[in-house]
Amino acid sequence: MSKAFEVQQAAVIGAGTMGRGIVMSLANAGIQVLWLDNNPQMLEQAMGVVAETNAHNLKLGRISAEQAAARLACVTPVGDYAALADADLVIEAVYENLELKQQIFRTLDATLKASAILASNTSALDIDAIAAVTQRPEQVLGLHFFSPAHIMKLLEIVRGAQTAPAVLEAAVTLGRRIGKVSVVAGNCDGFIGNRMLHTYVREARMLLLEGAYPHQVDAALQGFGFAMGPFRMYDVVGIDLEWRARELAGKGQDDPAVQVDNRLCGLGRFGQKARMGYYRYAEGSRQAEHDPEVDALVLQVSEQLGFARREIGPEEILERCLLALVNEGAKILEENIAANSHDIDLVYLNGYGFPADKGGPMTWADSQGAADILGRLQDLQSHFGSHWQPAALLEKLASSGQRFADMRVADMRVSDVQEGRV
Repeated sequence: MSKAFEVQQAAVIGAGTMGRGIVMSLANAGIQVLWLDNNPQMLEQAMGVVAETNAHNLKLGRISAEQAAARLACVTPVGDYAALADADLVIEAVYENLELKQQIFRTLDATLKASAILASNTSALDIDAIAAVTQRPEQVLGLHFFSPAHIMKLLEIVRGAQTAPAVLEAAVTLGRRIGKVSVVAGNCDGFIGNRMLHTYVREARMLLLEGAYPHQVDAALQGFGFAMGPFRMYDVVGIDLEWRARELAGKGQDDPAVQVDNRLCGLGRFGQKARMGYYRYAEGSRQAEHDPEVDALVLQVSEQLGFARREIGPEEILERCLLALVNEGAKILEENIAANSHDIDLVYLNGYGFPADKGGPMTWADSQGAADILGRLQDLQSHFGSHWQPAALLEKLASSGQRFADMRVADMRVSDVQEGRV
């Protein structure tokens, strides 16, 4: 690898939740980190959180006093972009707004040394649109950390259309150094994980409108082995995040699927942090408690939208949520967004709580057989509409008797990089 891409000095923009976790991920691996936020008070508070986290880990005996001191010494708060001029890598971790990220990348491009890599922690935005505002698109990529970033193992490395192989390699090497399970993804809305999650969650939300309740959907998926169902997951991450993103984008708020979320947010039921979301939470507790008020709200919203509610059992919940994941995963493979089905499974096992004993959504699909999955998707299509149309890849696998695991994509550059063959 070119020496120009050895990351010795990193920088992080943003001192919110994601920025804090990313800074700790880097510092815990002994990487020097410069930290910038446009709000000095926020940065000072974030430095306090890093110190508290180290002290907590020291108290629990996870690290020594020397390690705690060394980790803290790796982090240097700075006051302006000029202080970042010599960084080898900058990771932008501000909120999901394309114009803001583009503005930051213009400034970084004008300020940083020519060899520096510019990365965005975006979870869904267009990496190419961010790279396009710089004079170095070949040195721009996505580094999508999962929250809390210093704990969650998954790192989605997003290659733009012009990202140089050596830059991709540097990112994979960095991921390994900071102890992450790194998966390289192509650039599309939501990359691998969140693109698939969107289809899964949409089915869960539609099930509410058609007759199920949040606790029933979650119970079915947790019974299958998920760490938590979709509605418990939203309570943990905050129901208001997507709600605010829709408001900011000025689109999506009229979608029937999100009307229950909108009503919950309108009532200030943002999730665990508000002690109420899809569930209720006792003071200081993370235990989700069934709330009949939410059932009543779901019933009211679905009736207002004109849905004729019916009994929905756990079998249908599992069928629709799992097959939504698999069908989107097949499309991701078709489009070469993921190098292989194993990478998709890694994303879901390490970032989304898919049951480890099932091996991931694509391995689970392989255990069912492509012909079986295809038939079930066609059945869903006949009942629920064209969005269930099976991916062309599934038809190909069913006719050839192959599995997802047998597929090798034409462009192997990405997995070559990941497996260290470059």
